[in-house]
Amino acid sequence: MINITNREFVRLVRQAYREIPHHITQALDNVDVVVEEWPGLEEEDLINGEGSLFGLYHGVPLTEREGGDSMLPNRIAIYRQPILRNCSSRTEAEHEIKVTLWHEIGHYLGMSEDDLHGLGYG
Repeated sequence: MINITNREFVRLVRQAYREIPHHITQALDNVDVVVEEWPGLEEEDLINGEGSLFGLYHGVPLTEREGGDSMLPNRIAIYRQPILRNCSSRTEAEHEIKVTLWHEIGHYLGMSEDDLHGLGYG
């Protein structure tokens, strides 16, 4: 496990977001990206005890929306502690933050787990 402060971790998430191509970020409408320490029990249940949950998209993917915008913002949570506990270096953590952010944005855009694994964001 490595030690990166919450403030620095948030900075790394923001940096990863800024590296996303402009045409992708323009498609992100009404999406909050947040850093949380741990996933909740409900979120952990989604992986059935297999592996660690590094991030989660909450919302309706673009491909499944009917009749316009949803009222509540979509939300991408990046979980700090699982990433830090599974990475052995800062470089590895930075890479995992980027992969996790891209993975969750992929879900927002309507991509499946198989699609994301095929692109290397699994």
